[in-house]
Amino acid sequence: MYFCKNEISALHILYVLYTGCQWHMLPIDRLPSGKPEITYKGVYYRFSKWCKDGSFEKVWHNSTDSIKNLLDLSEINIDGTHTIAKKGGSSAVWQGRKKAKTTNILPVTDKKGYPVASTEIIPGNHHDAFDLENNLRNIFKDMKGRKLPVSGAHFNADSAFDTKGAREICFNNKIIPNIAENRRNRKSPRRGRPRLFNEKIYRNRFAGIERTFAWVDKFRRLLIRFERNDKYFYGFHCIAFAMICLRTLFV
Repeated sequence: MYFCKNEISALHILYVLYTGCQWHMLPIDRLPSGKPEITYKGVYYRFSKWCKDGSFEKVWHNSTDSIKNLLDLSEINIDGTHTIAKKGGSSAVWQGRKKAKTTNILPVTDKKGYPVASTEIIPGNHHDAFDLENNLRNIFKDMKGRKLPVSGAHFNADSAFDTKGAREICFNNKIIPNIAENRRNRKSPRRGRPRLFNEKIYRNRFAGIERTFAWVDKFRRLLIRFERNDKYFYGFHCIAFAMICLRTLFV
């Protein structure tokens, strides 16, 4: 069976994502003439091109469109995941807790754990609530632009996301903030009406976002960051998110 170079490159990119191997270690087949069907530099060139032009992000968004009937957006979950950046790079900043340079990304999943939205790669020296208002505006705008029905959804997040601005943005987008209260640095109980919080719905967060992180960790290239360019590391995440969504169609 004959494959064009773009298809061959896509298969090798998946191989790198799954195995975490270096680009020059790709198992490239040879033609009957003895020449390689493609070089690892050719694969990397196409990977960098597709990251920069947003092709991988489009693949991921199209994958969520293909499973829209399976999504449960009555609850959406968000959390951050820090990754050690061995070679540094853009947005790779020293984090004292991990004693290494790290970057962060905040994916959003539905109730079943399908990744439906995300921030791009952000510096790892800040907590998850850093620039949270802008991140949430962009996420909700993106989801509504893709016609994902999030109005009326419960927004599950841990206490790191407990800010007044985050709650206001949720209400402005007709989303119900179900955020655990952050009691740190509070010497006395909060006055006034109790905040809206449903413990039963919040417990579903583990089956959503935490299970998704476990699925993402199966892609070994994402366990430790080696890409210096944010777009390349984000591109690998987009492929992983798409694979998580699409695997349901082939079970």
